[in-house]
Parts: sequence; C-alpha cells; structure tokens
Amino acid sequence: MLEVSNLHAYYGQSHILHGVDLNVGDGEIVSLLGRNGVGRSTACKAIMGLVTADGAIRFRGEDIAGLPPHLIAHCGIGYVPEDRQIFPTLTVRQNLELGLKRSGKFGRWDFADIFRLFPNLGARQDTLAGVLSGGEQQMLTMCRTLMGDPDLILIDEPTEGLAPKLVEQVGELLTEIARRGVSILLVEQKLAIALRISARLYVMGHGRIVFEGTPDDFGANSAVRREWLEV
Repeated sequence: MLEVSNLHAYYGQSHILHGVDLNVGDGEIVSLLGRNGVGRSTACKAIMGLVTADGAIRFRGEDIAGLPPHLIAHCGIGYVPEDRQIFPTLTVRQNLELGLKRSGKFGRWDFADIFRLFPNLGARQDTLAGVLSGGEQQMLTMCRTLMGDPDLILIDEPTEGLAPKLVEQVGELLTEIARRGVSILLVEQKLAIALRISARLYVMGHGRIVFEGTPDDFGANSAVRREWLEV
C-alpha cells in the first residue's frame, strides 16, 4: 500500500532523514521505533507533504511525493499528529464532523462506532473539546481522523502521557482499525504495545532505518535494543 524509498527530509539547512526505506501493506500495523529526535515524526510529516523531502513515496502504486497535504489526504492517507491539534472552542461532535471529507457522508466509521469504542466521547459529545482531559483529546484526534475514512493512518505517539487504562484503549482501537482493513504506520515509544499489535517493526537511528523485522526478530536482537532504544 505505502512504499517509501530513499527518503531524505530537511528543516531548512538541517538534513534529518538520510535515505529512509519502509513499506506498509494492506491492513498491516507497522511500528516505527527509536529514541526521541531520530526522525520518526519527520518521516510521517514527509509522507504527508508537511516538510521538504526528496525520494520516492508511492501510495497504492501512485507517486504522491511533492503533492500538497490536502491532496495526499484525499488520496486516502490520514495523519494523527503528536500535538493533537483539536479545535478547543468546538464541541466533541463538531470536531468529529470536521474529519469528514464530505459533510454527512460516512465511510467505515460513523458517530455510533466512535462512541461505542469510546463511551467517554459519547457522553461528552456536546462538551467543548478544550475542557477534555489530555487523554480524551488524544482519543478525539484519532477518531476525527477516522471519520475521513482513510485507507492508511500515520499515528504519531498516540499513548504519550496517557494513563495505563487509556493506553489499553488505544491498543484496542488500533487493532479494530486494522481489522476493518485500514493500514497503520505507528510512531510509538511504548515497546509493549508496539510489540503486541504490530506485524512488523522498524527502528530508526540518526535519520536512518537500522532494523526491520517482526516482533519476534526484534525480541531476539538484544544488540539493537541496547544500541538504539535503551537509555
């Protein structure tokens, strides 16, 4: 579904990504691991056209490199940023409605699906998003992206700062997303959830992919864990 080859990305004169290769298959959850600052978030932004990048990015066989973000989104790629970016003066329901590509037109996800998975959002659907807890805002951001019915979602640190119970809910949601045929590229710090739900893993270091394999492959490679993940 997604094929990235020899991807380089820049912030001004700073060269962040150095020839990244990765791919995500249909209905597959793939995690991108690594320490903070190695380029994981930049990889997502480069795929979405949010930073200057060179290299090949193909989605469902079509070249999307260089397209503006709104066209990439309309191709079927959703993006859940690390900083949430909810609209605080709009209600929960209004925030969700903004995720629709066309007003009133639903795909695999509708309000009933969202509120079944996250009863807290259902109970507070008429509440201003700005007064939600950090965890609820994170859930709202993910669910707003789902309302656009993407075929692939790039999700950046969805469990950051969440309580353990909410982390479990995120894991359940990601599994449900994949079950419905949506592919996921997940940037994550918590190894436990990444290892549990991912089909494959990539590890980044210094703007490059330094490991690719299954969770079992990763578990057997203590050298990669020590050099590129452990503090």
